Amino acid sequence: MAEINKVMLVTGAAQRIGAYIARSAHANGYHMVLHYRSSSAQTQDLQQQLNQIRTDSCISFQADFNQETDFSELAGLIQSQFGRLDVVVNNASDFFPTDIEDITPENYDKLFNSNVRGPLFVSKACYPLLKESKGCIINMVDIHADKPLKKYPLYSMAKSANKMMVQSLAREFAPDVRVNGISPGCIIWPEQDMPGYEKEDILDRIALQKTGSPQNIYHTIKYLISNDYITGQIIPVDGGRSLFM
Repeated sequence: MAEINKVMLVTGAAQRIGAYIARSAHANGYHMVLHYRSSSAQTQDLQQQLNQIRTDSCISFQADFNQETDFSELAGLIQSQFGRLDVVVNNASDFFPTDIEDITPENYDKLFNSNVRGPLFVSKACYPLLKESKGCIINMVDIHADKPLKKYPLYSMAKSANKMMVQSLAREFAPDVRVNGISPGCIIWPEQDMPGYEKEDILDRIALQKTGSPQNIYHTIKYLISNDYITGQIIPVDGGRSLFM
């Protein structure tokens, strides 16, 4: 169903799952707001493609969650361009290993800023617009918010905080704005090279014995948008991986 005149913000929208969500939502009729940190060329290319499909249907906003950012400017940009906001998808995330001996304040800040601080202050800034539209927020959490991933303690801790953010904001923003999360399992292999045996080991611990796809994530986003009696919940989309954790 086309969502004519509705507006969706996707953080980390330049590549991978974020770009897929943006393209799919736009195809469903949404006007799009694309957030990016450093992938300017990819974002501008995506924005141009979407605007060629529908004129003035897409804008972009640059922000580094490691830097002080006035996200009220983002809300103001959305208000001036589209006059409303219906959905925020907090997708942006850093993901890299941190062996205990390698933990530093710098990589602590980077992982917590992208996975906790950024989505929190984006949500806070966008709340007034979402309240007007009775909209919703969807965070990309992770199955490792519940069970830590070895060699990724900081990432796992940050995603656990992200999960609590979903539950906390669901209470704080109710009844006007719903807040939910999605915990992806193995959807796209990490950008870092992985040996084949590691991939096989992961697949052996997935009940469905296969990776998922960004389409599985977007289908869940659509479900959470359309079902207006769900808030404070995190849905695993992991092919049964969490059964083996």
